[in-house]
Amino acid sequence: MDQTSANRMEAACSLLAESERRFLLYQLAGERSANLEDLIAQVAAWELDARADAIDKEVRQRVYVSLVHNHLPRLEDYDIIEYDLRSGDIVLAEGFEDIKPLLEQFRQTEAESELRERPPL
Repeated sequence: MDQTSANRMEAACSLLAESERRFLLYQLAGERSANLEDLIAQVAAWELDARADAIDKEVRQRVYVSLVHNHLPRLEDYDIIEYDLRSGDIVLAEGFEDIKPLLEQFRQTEAESELRERPPL
């Protein structure tokens, strides 16, 4: 394996090591696009193994801050997603296809209870 391939593999593993990023990408993989508010509720629900409508405002705010200030910019930097913070629209970008096989492997190893509401890839 050449250095470029090794670097890309390390970056993909690093991106998918964070559960919030994986949960976000699981949701986007099924629809190819989503709204930030909907993703916040679903990511929080998966983290807490609860229904999205049962998530309180404080938890939603924490997930919002985490997504907007960390996960979304990082995924955009690697051309995995594109997002518009003003509209809240998030779509998969070209680079998603590069990490999709690895994301599928991560998904297969996630606990069944955590994935009960996620759409298939």
